[in-house]
Amino acid sequence: MDPIRNPYAPGAGQRPPELAGRDRELAQFDITLERVAAARPERSMVLSGLRGVGKTVLLNALRGQAVRRAWGTGKIEARPDQSIRIPVAQAVHAAVREVAHRHRDPDRVDEVAGVLKSFALKTGVEDRKGMRWTPPIDVVATRGRADSGDLELDLIELFGDVASLAGDLGVGIGLFVDEMQDLAPAELAAVCGACHELSQQRAPLLVVGAGLPHLPVALAAAKSYAERLFRYVSVDRLPRDMADRAWMVPAAEEEVDFEPEALDELYRLTDGYPYFVQAYGKVTWDAALGSPIRVADVRAAAPDAEAELAVGFFGARYERATPAERDYMVAMADLGADRGDGAVDGAIPTSDVAAHLGRKPQSLSPARDGLIKKGLVYAAERGTVAFTVPHFGRFLRSR
Repeated sequence: MDPIRNPYAPGAGQRPPELAGRDRELAQFDITLERVAAARPERSMVLSGLRGVGKTVLLNALRGQAVRRAWGTGKIEARPDQSIRIPVAQAVHAAVREVAHRHRDPDRVDEVAGVLKSFALKTGVEDRKGMRWTPPIDVVATRGRADSGDLELDLIELFGDVASLAGDLGVGIGLFVDEMQDLAPAELAAVCGACHELSQQRAPLLVVGAGLPHLPVALAAAKSYAERLFRYVSVDRLPRDMADRAWMVPAAEEEVDFEPEALDELYRLTDGYPYFVQAYGKVTWDAALGSPIRVADVRAAAPDAEAELAVGFFGARYERATPAERDYMVAMADLGADRGDGAVDGAIPTSDVAAHLGRKPQSLSPARDGLIKKGLVYAAERGTVAFTVPHFGRFLRSR
């Protein structure tokens, strides 16, 4: 098969040629955009799921829908060692720029730009790396607005002003936050507080966050009302029919088909996880001699996919861990192999990990906390841990 015509895209956050299995979320978000722009009550949204299930792809697709409806949009990627103030200022600046040129009142635009500048310049103790940024706008910062140093209060004032500016045009502002679980608890609380206040005002602004499976729990811990504040969407692996669609639709556009047995084998290998669907689809295409793609082609290509994943998807994460953290993960993998209940690599009690390693649970807390901070495991429930990466236990057991 011609590798130049290969339609599959196993890239981080790269939209696949066929965004299968997300039709419901896309349709619902269109309704949300219309309702918010019409000042009807709606909630912001949170996407959560394991690595490789397509959260970033879906987040970008939702942002694209807002752009097509002429909303002002901005996107940030949260980082555990960086305050949210400057990234939010940069994202809001991008959103304001998208609507400002259509506004008929330049003085009104300048007023909002002044508030944005005031917000951006108010860096303080919450700015953990001392990052500073001045918006490239020729206006004077507005004193006494969005510059108190209290992040929640400043976000409320900033979001309220930019939402009002967009509302003048009958549209809204969308702020899209990837890796949202990496925000500090105080920052999560500030975002929740701002969303709560603006939703009560029915201001046309939405925050759409994406993060690991424990993000809903982190939000609820930050603000007790967060469980009612957002619409939560669990992004999971694709069911069989949607995985088939992800393989077959792009291939059909290149006049290539699959034998049913080849699709059976592909799904067995990938479990429907979107990143794996693209990775195995790509190497299978390159290995196939022609159409239809056969089960023998899938089996011949599988070692190449496994080797690539072992280096880039799994290996890079494993190498980030300290020796103590690796021991902890290997113990999780050993325990997840055969739990006696038919489940594989699900949530593992931390007490079982300690017993497996012959250690006291308290002595393993630094390793566990380090893995959580690095995004390699998450606390599925109190007293348990699970891998954030699908098939990671299988990878560790194969080493």
